[in-house]
Amino acid sequence: MQKQAVKHPYITTDTRISKGSPIIAGTRVRVLDIIIEYEYLGHAPDEIVNAHPHLILPQVHDALSFYYEHREELDQEIRLRKEKIEKLRKKFTS
Repeated sequence: MQKQAVKHPYITTDTRISKGSPIIAGTRVRVLDIIIEYEYLGHAPDEIVNAHPHLILPQVHDALSFYYEHREELDQEIRLRKEKIEKLRKKFTS
């Protein structure tokens, strides 16, 4: 049985916004931003919406769904960003 791709009506990419990282359509909020708040900071979807009042719960859930479908590539992006931050930290720490 072939796996069907899930549609993500709230997620888009635009090379002019966040270097093409997936975002919530109509915003500059990256899927990565939602994932960091959810996975790393432990915020519930309702808390994320409260922190970003321009978002609605279905957008946050769609971002989470998108992440779990593309987890490997998005986790790689998170790792690369962490490495870049660490290099900058070492470079500019006195």
